[in-house]
Amino acid sequence: MARRAFASSADLDEKEQKLEVLADGVYALTADGDPNVGAVEGEDFLVCFEAMATPVAARDWLAMLQEHTDKPVRYLVLSHYHAVRVLGASAFDAEVIVAHENTRALVAERGREDWESEFARMPRLAKAADSVPGLTWPAVTFSDRLTIDLGGDRGDLVLQYCGRGHTEGDVVAWLPKHRILFAGDLVEAEAALYTGDAYHREWASTTLDRVKEFGAEALVGGRGAVSRGREAVDAAIEQTRDFLRVMIREVGAVHDAGGTLKEAFERTHAALNPRYGRWPIFEHCLPFDVSRLWDELSGIERPVIWTAERDREIWDLLQD
Repeated sequence: MARRAFASSADLDEKEQKLEVLADGVYALTADGDPNVGAVEGEDFLVCFEAMATPVAARDWLAMLQEHTDKPVRYLVLSHYHAVRVLGASAFDAEVIVAHENTRALVAERGREDWESEFARMPRLAKAADSVPGLTWPAVTFSDRLTIDLGGDRGDLVLQYCGRGHTEGDVVAWLPKHRILFAGDLVEAEAALYTGDAYHREWASTTLDRVKEFGAEALVGGRGAVSRGREAVDAAIEQTRDFLRVMIREVGAVHDAGGTLKEAFERTHAALNPRYGRWPIFEHCLPFDVSRLWDELSGIERPVIWTAERDREIWDLLQD
């Protein structure tokens, strides 16, 4: 394989953003394979889901949202800790920032390193990087489920932990009234998976099983288009599961045979590329994905912290 530019460092073209109204007061912003965000109206407030990478990028999203509603943001929900999802939080002026308790612990443990790593990997998303005031700290955390009463006849928004997956702290946001699920990076709709901080076997089995049990009629994944209808929702979940299972099979075969990490990367790339190679961030993610899975199969339970230096070392090792 020809040597590629590091991660997404060469992906500098702006993506077309699309704001969709999924139901009365339920919004999703998708962006041609860039991270998705969402918002839900309460009776007199907003709940926003994901914060984008920088306050400047977040203000662009909020300006689009304000064309539909002028309600203030009461809750900002973070699906997990990754920098491109959380560092724009200050722009929302939210009364409460909510995340899983494991997410808060991950920010404390590796938030600074992740910030430097992700901004180097995806410089285009780091719009006005100097506008970030510091790490984003959730004020409210939970372990299993947290329900937000939206007021009036708007029903509830249920925040649910489904198990370890993309990270050890991912949560989803479920609107039972509309049967709409914001799945974060636990599900991608025709976008490659980033699994550098993942628990692959748990994600591919019990965690995705729990996501599927919601029976959503519409699903907003971490990237890609909104999935509408049960067939499309289930397809997105099963595409995600298949990507993970192919990785587990191919990396596992090389690992069991006493091969090398580079051999595992090359074999996994060959197996995934025919179906998934055209999807956004496929080439970016795969070296980090295979490295983490190799560690997991080697008995390293928790993901090793990614730093900007370690990113380059793994990239150079697998791309040479």
